[in-house]
Amino acid sequence: MGRLRRRACAALFVFAVFILGAMMALRTLKTGDGFSAPVPDGLARGAARRSSPSSSRGGRRAEAAGAASDWGPGPRVFDDVHIFYYAWYGTPRWDGKYVHWDHVLVPHWDPKVASGYPRGRHVPPEDIGSSFYPELGPYSSRDPDVLESHMEQIAASAAGVLVLSWYPPGMADDNGEPTEDFVPSILDGAYRHNLKVAFHIQPYRERNEQSVLDNVKYIIDRYGQHAALYRTSAPGAAKRLPLFYIYDSYLTPAESWSQLLRAGGARSLRGSAYDGVFLGLMVEERHQREIAAGGFDGMYTYFASNGFSFGSSHGNWKALKAFCDDNGLLFVPGAGPGYADASVRPWNGHSARERVGGRYYETALRAALDARPDALAVTSFNQWHEGTQIERAVPKKTAARVYLDYRPHGPRHYLELTRRWAEKFHREKERWLL
Repeated sequence: MGRLRRRACAALFVFAVFILGAMMALRTLKTGDGFSAPVPDGLARGAARRSSPSSSRGGRRAEAAGAASDWGPGPRVFDDVHIFYYAWYGTPRWDGKYVHWDHVLVPHWDPKVASGYPRGRHVPPEDIGSSFYPELGPYSSRDPDVLESHMEQIAASAAGVLVLSWYPPGMADDNGEPTEDFVPSILDGAYRHNLKVAFHIQPYRERNEQSVLDNVKYIIDRYGQHAALYRTSAPGAAKRLPLFYIYDSYLTPAESWSQLLRAGGARSLRGSAYDGVFLGLMVEERHQREIAAGGFDGMYTYFASNGFSFGSSHGNWKALKAFCDDNGLLFVPGAGPGYADASVRPWNGHSARERVGGRYYETALRAALDARPDALAVTSFNQWHEGTQIERAVPKKTAARVYLDYRPHGPRHYLELTRRWAEKFHREKERWLL
């Protein structure tokens, strides 16, 4: 009996060693996470394997199937759903003062019209530069808890790429402070939640093709090896490159852009270590031709006010997609939940668009999907000044103001709508590409 017991123990030991060896072998053979760059220092959580949609031509079926995270912690997100993100908010605790929440009341350009509206600026925390009130209160973008909440909310919405509003070092918009030093934290936060980051280069004084060239070099030199930097392909190309949105690109002539974005241009990025996929902003009808002439890889619309401009009008998106297809360009329409900027532009009521409990948003999303875009953009996660945010908001009433809110729905309503439509987009795109 003792001999049998010893033999059984030996057999169990051999079996355990075999199982352990098999597990180690399988771990060694596991498919990589799809990142060409090393994991950022200090980040312990794994990122989901993902593949980016590279083109509206060739290999479409495989691209559609790979547009989402396949495994890893956190909810499933989609690389072809982008969301505009702003990191310009500040509070006394983190920034020494309120930043952006105290936004100035922008005067109308016509002095006669301007005279009929209030002037001054908002006085947080009860009075902020927004028609809605954030669930987090008037926060600092630098607060680690806020950043973590934002990344969780974006992942919950299924948007896989946050499009970060960006100014060069030392620069900011008229109401803000420089934020470039905060970009590494955003990239790290995105990585922890399986998200990617694309850069939305904003207009600044004396921006031109040379300064944008310098901006692109700076971004790629500084962040090009970060695992969270989003890369995709231009139509007809195989190589995946960083994606750049260029806001108000029409301020620079097409002839100047072509020096940067066309092969053979005097400052051409094409084929260099600083090449990328560049999207120009589509506002007026003529801009589509200028974007093509300038050598851009595609166009995007931004404004969440249907009818505000040619580009923001839902009814024009199919025609814009057809133009893009004919000219080998990507098309990325921006759908928003509504528009309400009276808190910063009190004279601009004609551009306001009511949310109607989410129906306005769903109408925009349906129009975007009907155009069969290459990617879908959401305007926005947290542009509170223009009331386009899908970030969680709560009812708020003060002695002087009553803020808009998401009732009868809860604070997560627009995050949940975004996820529902992101999943619908993914399903429909698979059928388009068959």
